[in-house]
Amino acid sequence: MALRKFFVGGNWKMNGNKDSLGELITTLNTASLHDETEVACAAPSIYLDFARSNLDPRISVAAQNCYKVAKGAFTGEISPAMIRDCGADWVILGHSERRHVFGESDELIGQKVAHALENDLGVIACIGEKLEEREAGTTEEVVYAQMQVIAENVKDWGKVVLAYEPVWAIGTGKTATPEQAQEVHEKLRAWLRANVSDDVADSVRIIYGGSVTGANCRELASQGDVDGFLVGGASLKPEFVDIINARA
Repeated sequence: MALRKFFVGGNWKMNGNKDSLGELITTLNTASLHDETEVACAAPSIYLDFARSNLDPRISVAAQNCYKVAKGAFTGEISPAMIRDCGADWVILGHSERRHVFGESDELIGQKVAHALENDLGVIACIGEKLEEREAGTTEEVVYAQMQVIAENVKDWGKVVLAYEPVWAIGTGKTATPEQAQEVHEKLRAWLRANVSDDVADSVRIIYGGSVTGANCRELASQGDVDGFLVGGASLKPEFVDIINARA
């Protein structure tokens, strides 16, 4: 059984400026962070360079999205090559806001995953069901279909972190209970076991996202198949340090 290193990602979304992010970065740089936790901060693309230049090297930088080709006439897009050039190691792909606010399809997300990995950029791949899907009892069907498209585009799982984010829990203050999170994470791991391999099922980190706070992170972190968090709003606050240290 592979030991999975706890992974905490902070998704800053479209928030902050150099002043406020500078303060946050100082807080993180001076905080005592658990050695056994891998940390990545996802900055708005215009601040990737700023984040990488100022954050302590023990904290990775992530982009929040990228395009599926290296360069070209794609106004407003950024490529994995550019993200790497700014010193960032990760990209978030398939976030529910990209899927549901910006209409990104499973197919496009799959293509982005493949291209990012080909360019040696780690991928935080997001999946999750909407409230109506959970209420209709189709959670498994929805997340398995999303997983399928991601899996078809991954050759090296060592560079992939899966983020389960129930859409109904993102920014709503509603959090999946630790039991609800564990149940889906366990099913996702079983899916990997059945459809990819035992090795991948044992080693891939499946992190939880959706209104994670300093108050609920420890109980969530105690679940056997919850290998970390993707944190939204709370990642802009000092309590992000408590979330990073949830397993400490």
